Amino acid sequence: MILVTGGAGFIGANFVLDWLKHHDEPVVNLDKLTYAGNRDNLAALANDSRHHFVQGDIGDTALIAELLTTHRPRAVLNFAAESHVDRSIHGPSDFIETNIVGTFRLLESVRQYWLGLDAAGREAFRFLHVSTDEVYGSLEREDAPFAETHPYQPNSPYSASKAASDHLVRAWHHTYGLPVLTTNCSNNYGPYQFPEKLIPLMIANALAGKALPIYGDGQNVRDWLYVGDHCTAIRRVLEAGSLGETYNVGGWNEKPNIEIVHTICALLDELRPRADGKSYREQITFVTDRPGHDRRYAIDARKIERELGWRPAETFETGIRKTIAWYLAHQDWVERVSSGAYRDWLATNYAHRS
Repeated sequence: MILVTGGAGFIGANFVLDWLKHHDEPVVNLDKLTYAGNRDNLAALANDSRHHFVQGDIGDTALIAELLTTHRPRAVLNFAAESHVDRSIHGPSDFIETNIVGTFRLLESVRQYWLGLDAAGREAFRFLHVSTDEVYGSLEREDAPFAETHPYQPNSPYSASKAASDHLVRAWHHTYGLPVLTTNCSNNYGPYQFPEKLIPLMIANALAGKALPIYGDGQNVRDWLYVGDHCTAIRRVLEAGSLGETYNVGGWNEKPNIEIVHTICALLDELRPRADGKSYREQITFVTDRPGHDRRYAIDARKIERELGWRPAETFETGIRKTIAWYLAHQDWVERVSSGAYRDWLATNYAHRS
């Protein structure tokens, strides 16, 4: 049995689906079901006895203790996090509460459970913390990609809160001996991503005939990682990662945002042409940049390849085609998650940008 936190969100849900596709080992899935956590993401597991869903908060120590005592997991994988930079700028308190305080409370609950295991159980147990490359800050064009030894230089409330959670995980290993593993990933994309993020937002807006808003000059560079590849990396780190170590997980796909949007438009022109025969590129609109927008992220993923033999299977070209095909086939899912609250958020974030 493994316990997954945040397993109804984008990456967490993909991981749970991937895990049960490759393993018979059951999953207890804890998710608070905030705006980005969605039971629809797990609909394929509705009748799967290996999947036990619990709605709850990682900061609820009584609930965490009950789950650990009842289910006796051999590993806890922490995906639970507030994760959208723009939301952290508008309202940082939720990010502090979930990503820092919540992680602290989860670590303490897990530590008490781990101390109560027998020697063999303590030896086999793992706590895997899923984090982001944004903790490393921003790179200039000529800088080397982020390695695991790169200093932390977070620039947004979101990345600062994730950096703090990483430090807590590290400290609980070095101070208390908790057997931890940490992964720092680059920008994920793929099925079930909430449509406030760049790729699903561009797809949804394009199909709806709306503007495709690009921050600043569109030259902010990210390393893009298909979520299915991220799931295989996490499985591999859980299986063979060295205790206390950090593994950067990247897609080897550095691309500026404007190139991403041009690619999406070209594929939609091919797969779902506009009724007027024009290109979706005509809907691109440049808007006022995000405050403190990091210019470039890039992951050096050689450590995980060298030590654990993992490398992404998808190129950006294959991954983005799969992603667009999924969204075209699941417009009902997009409509269900695009609630009134989500539309209100889009108005809040973009109304003041010209």
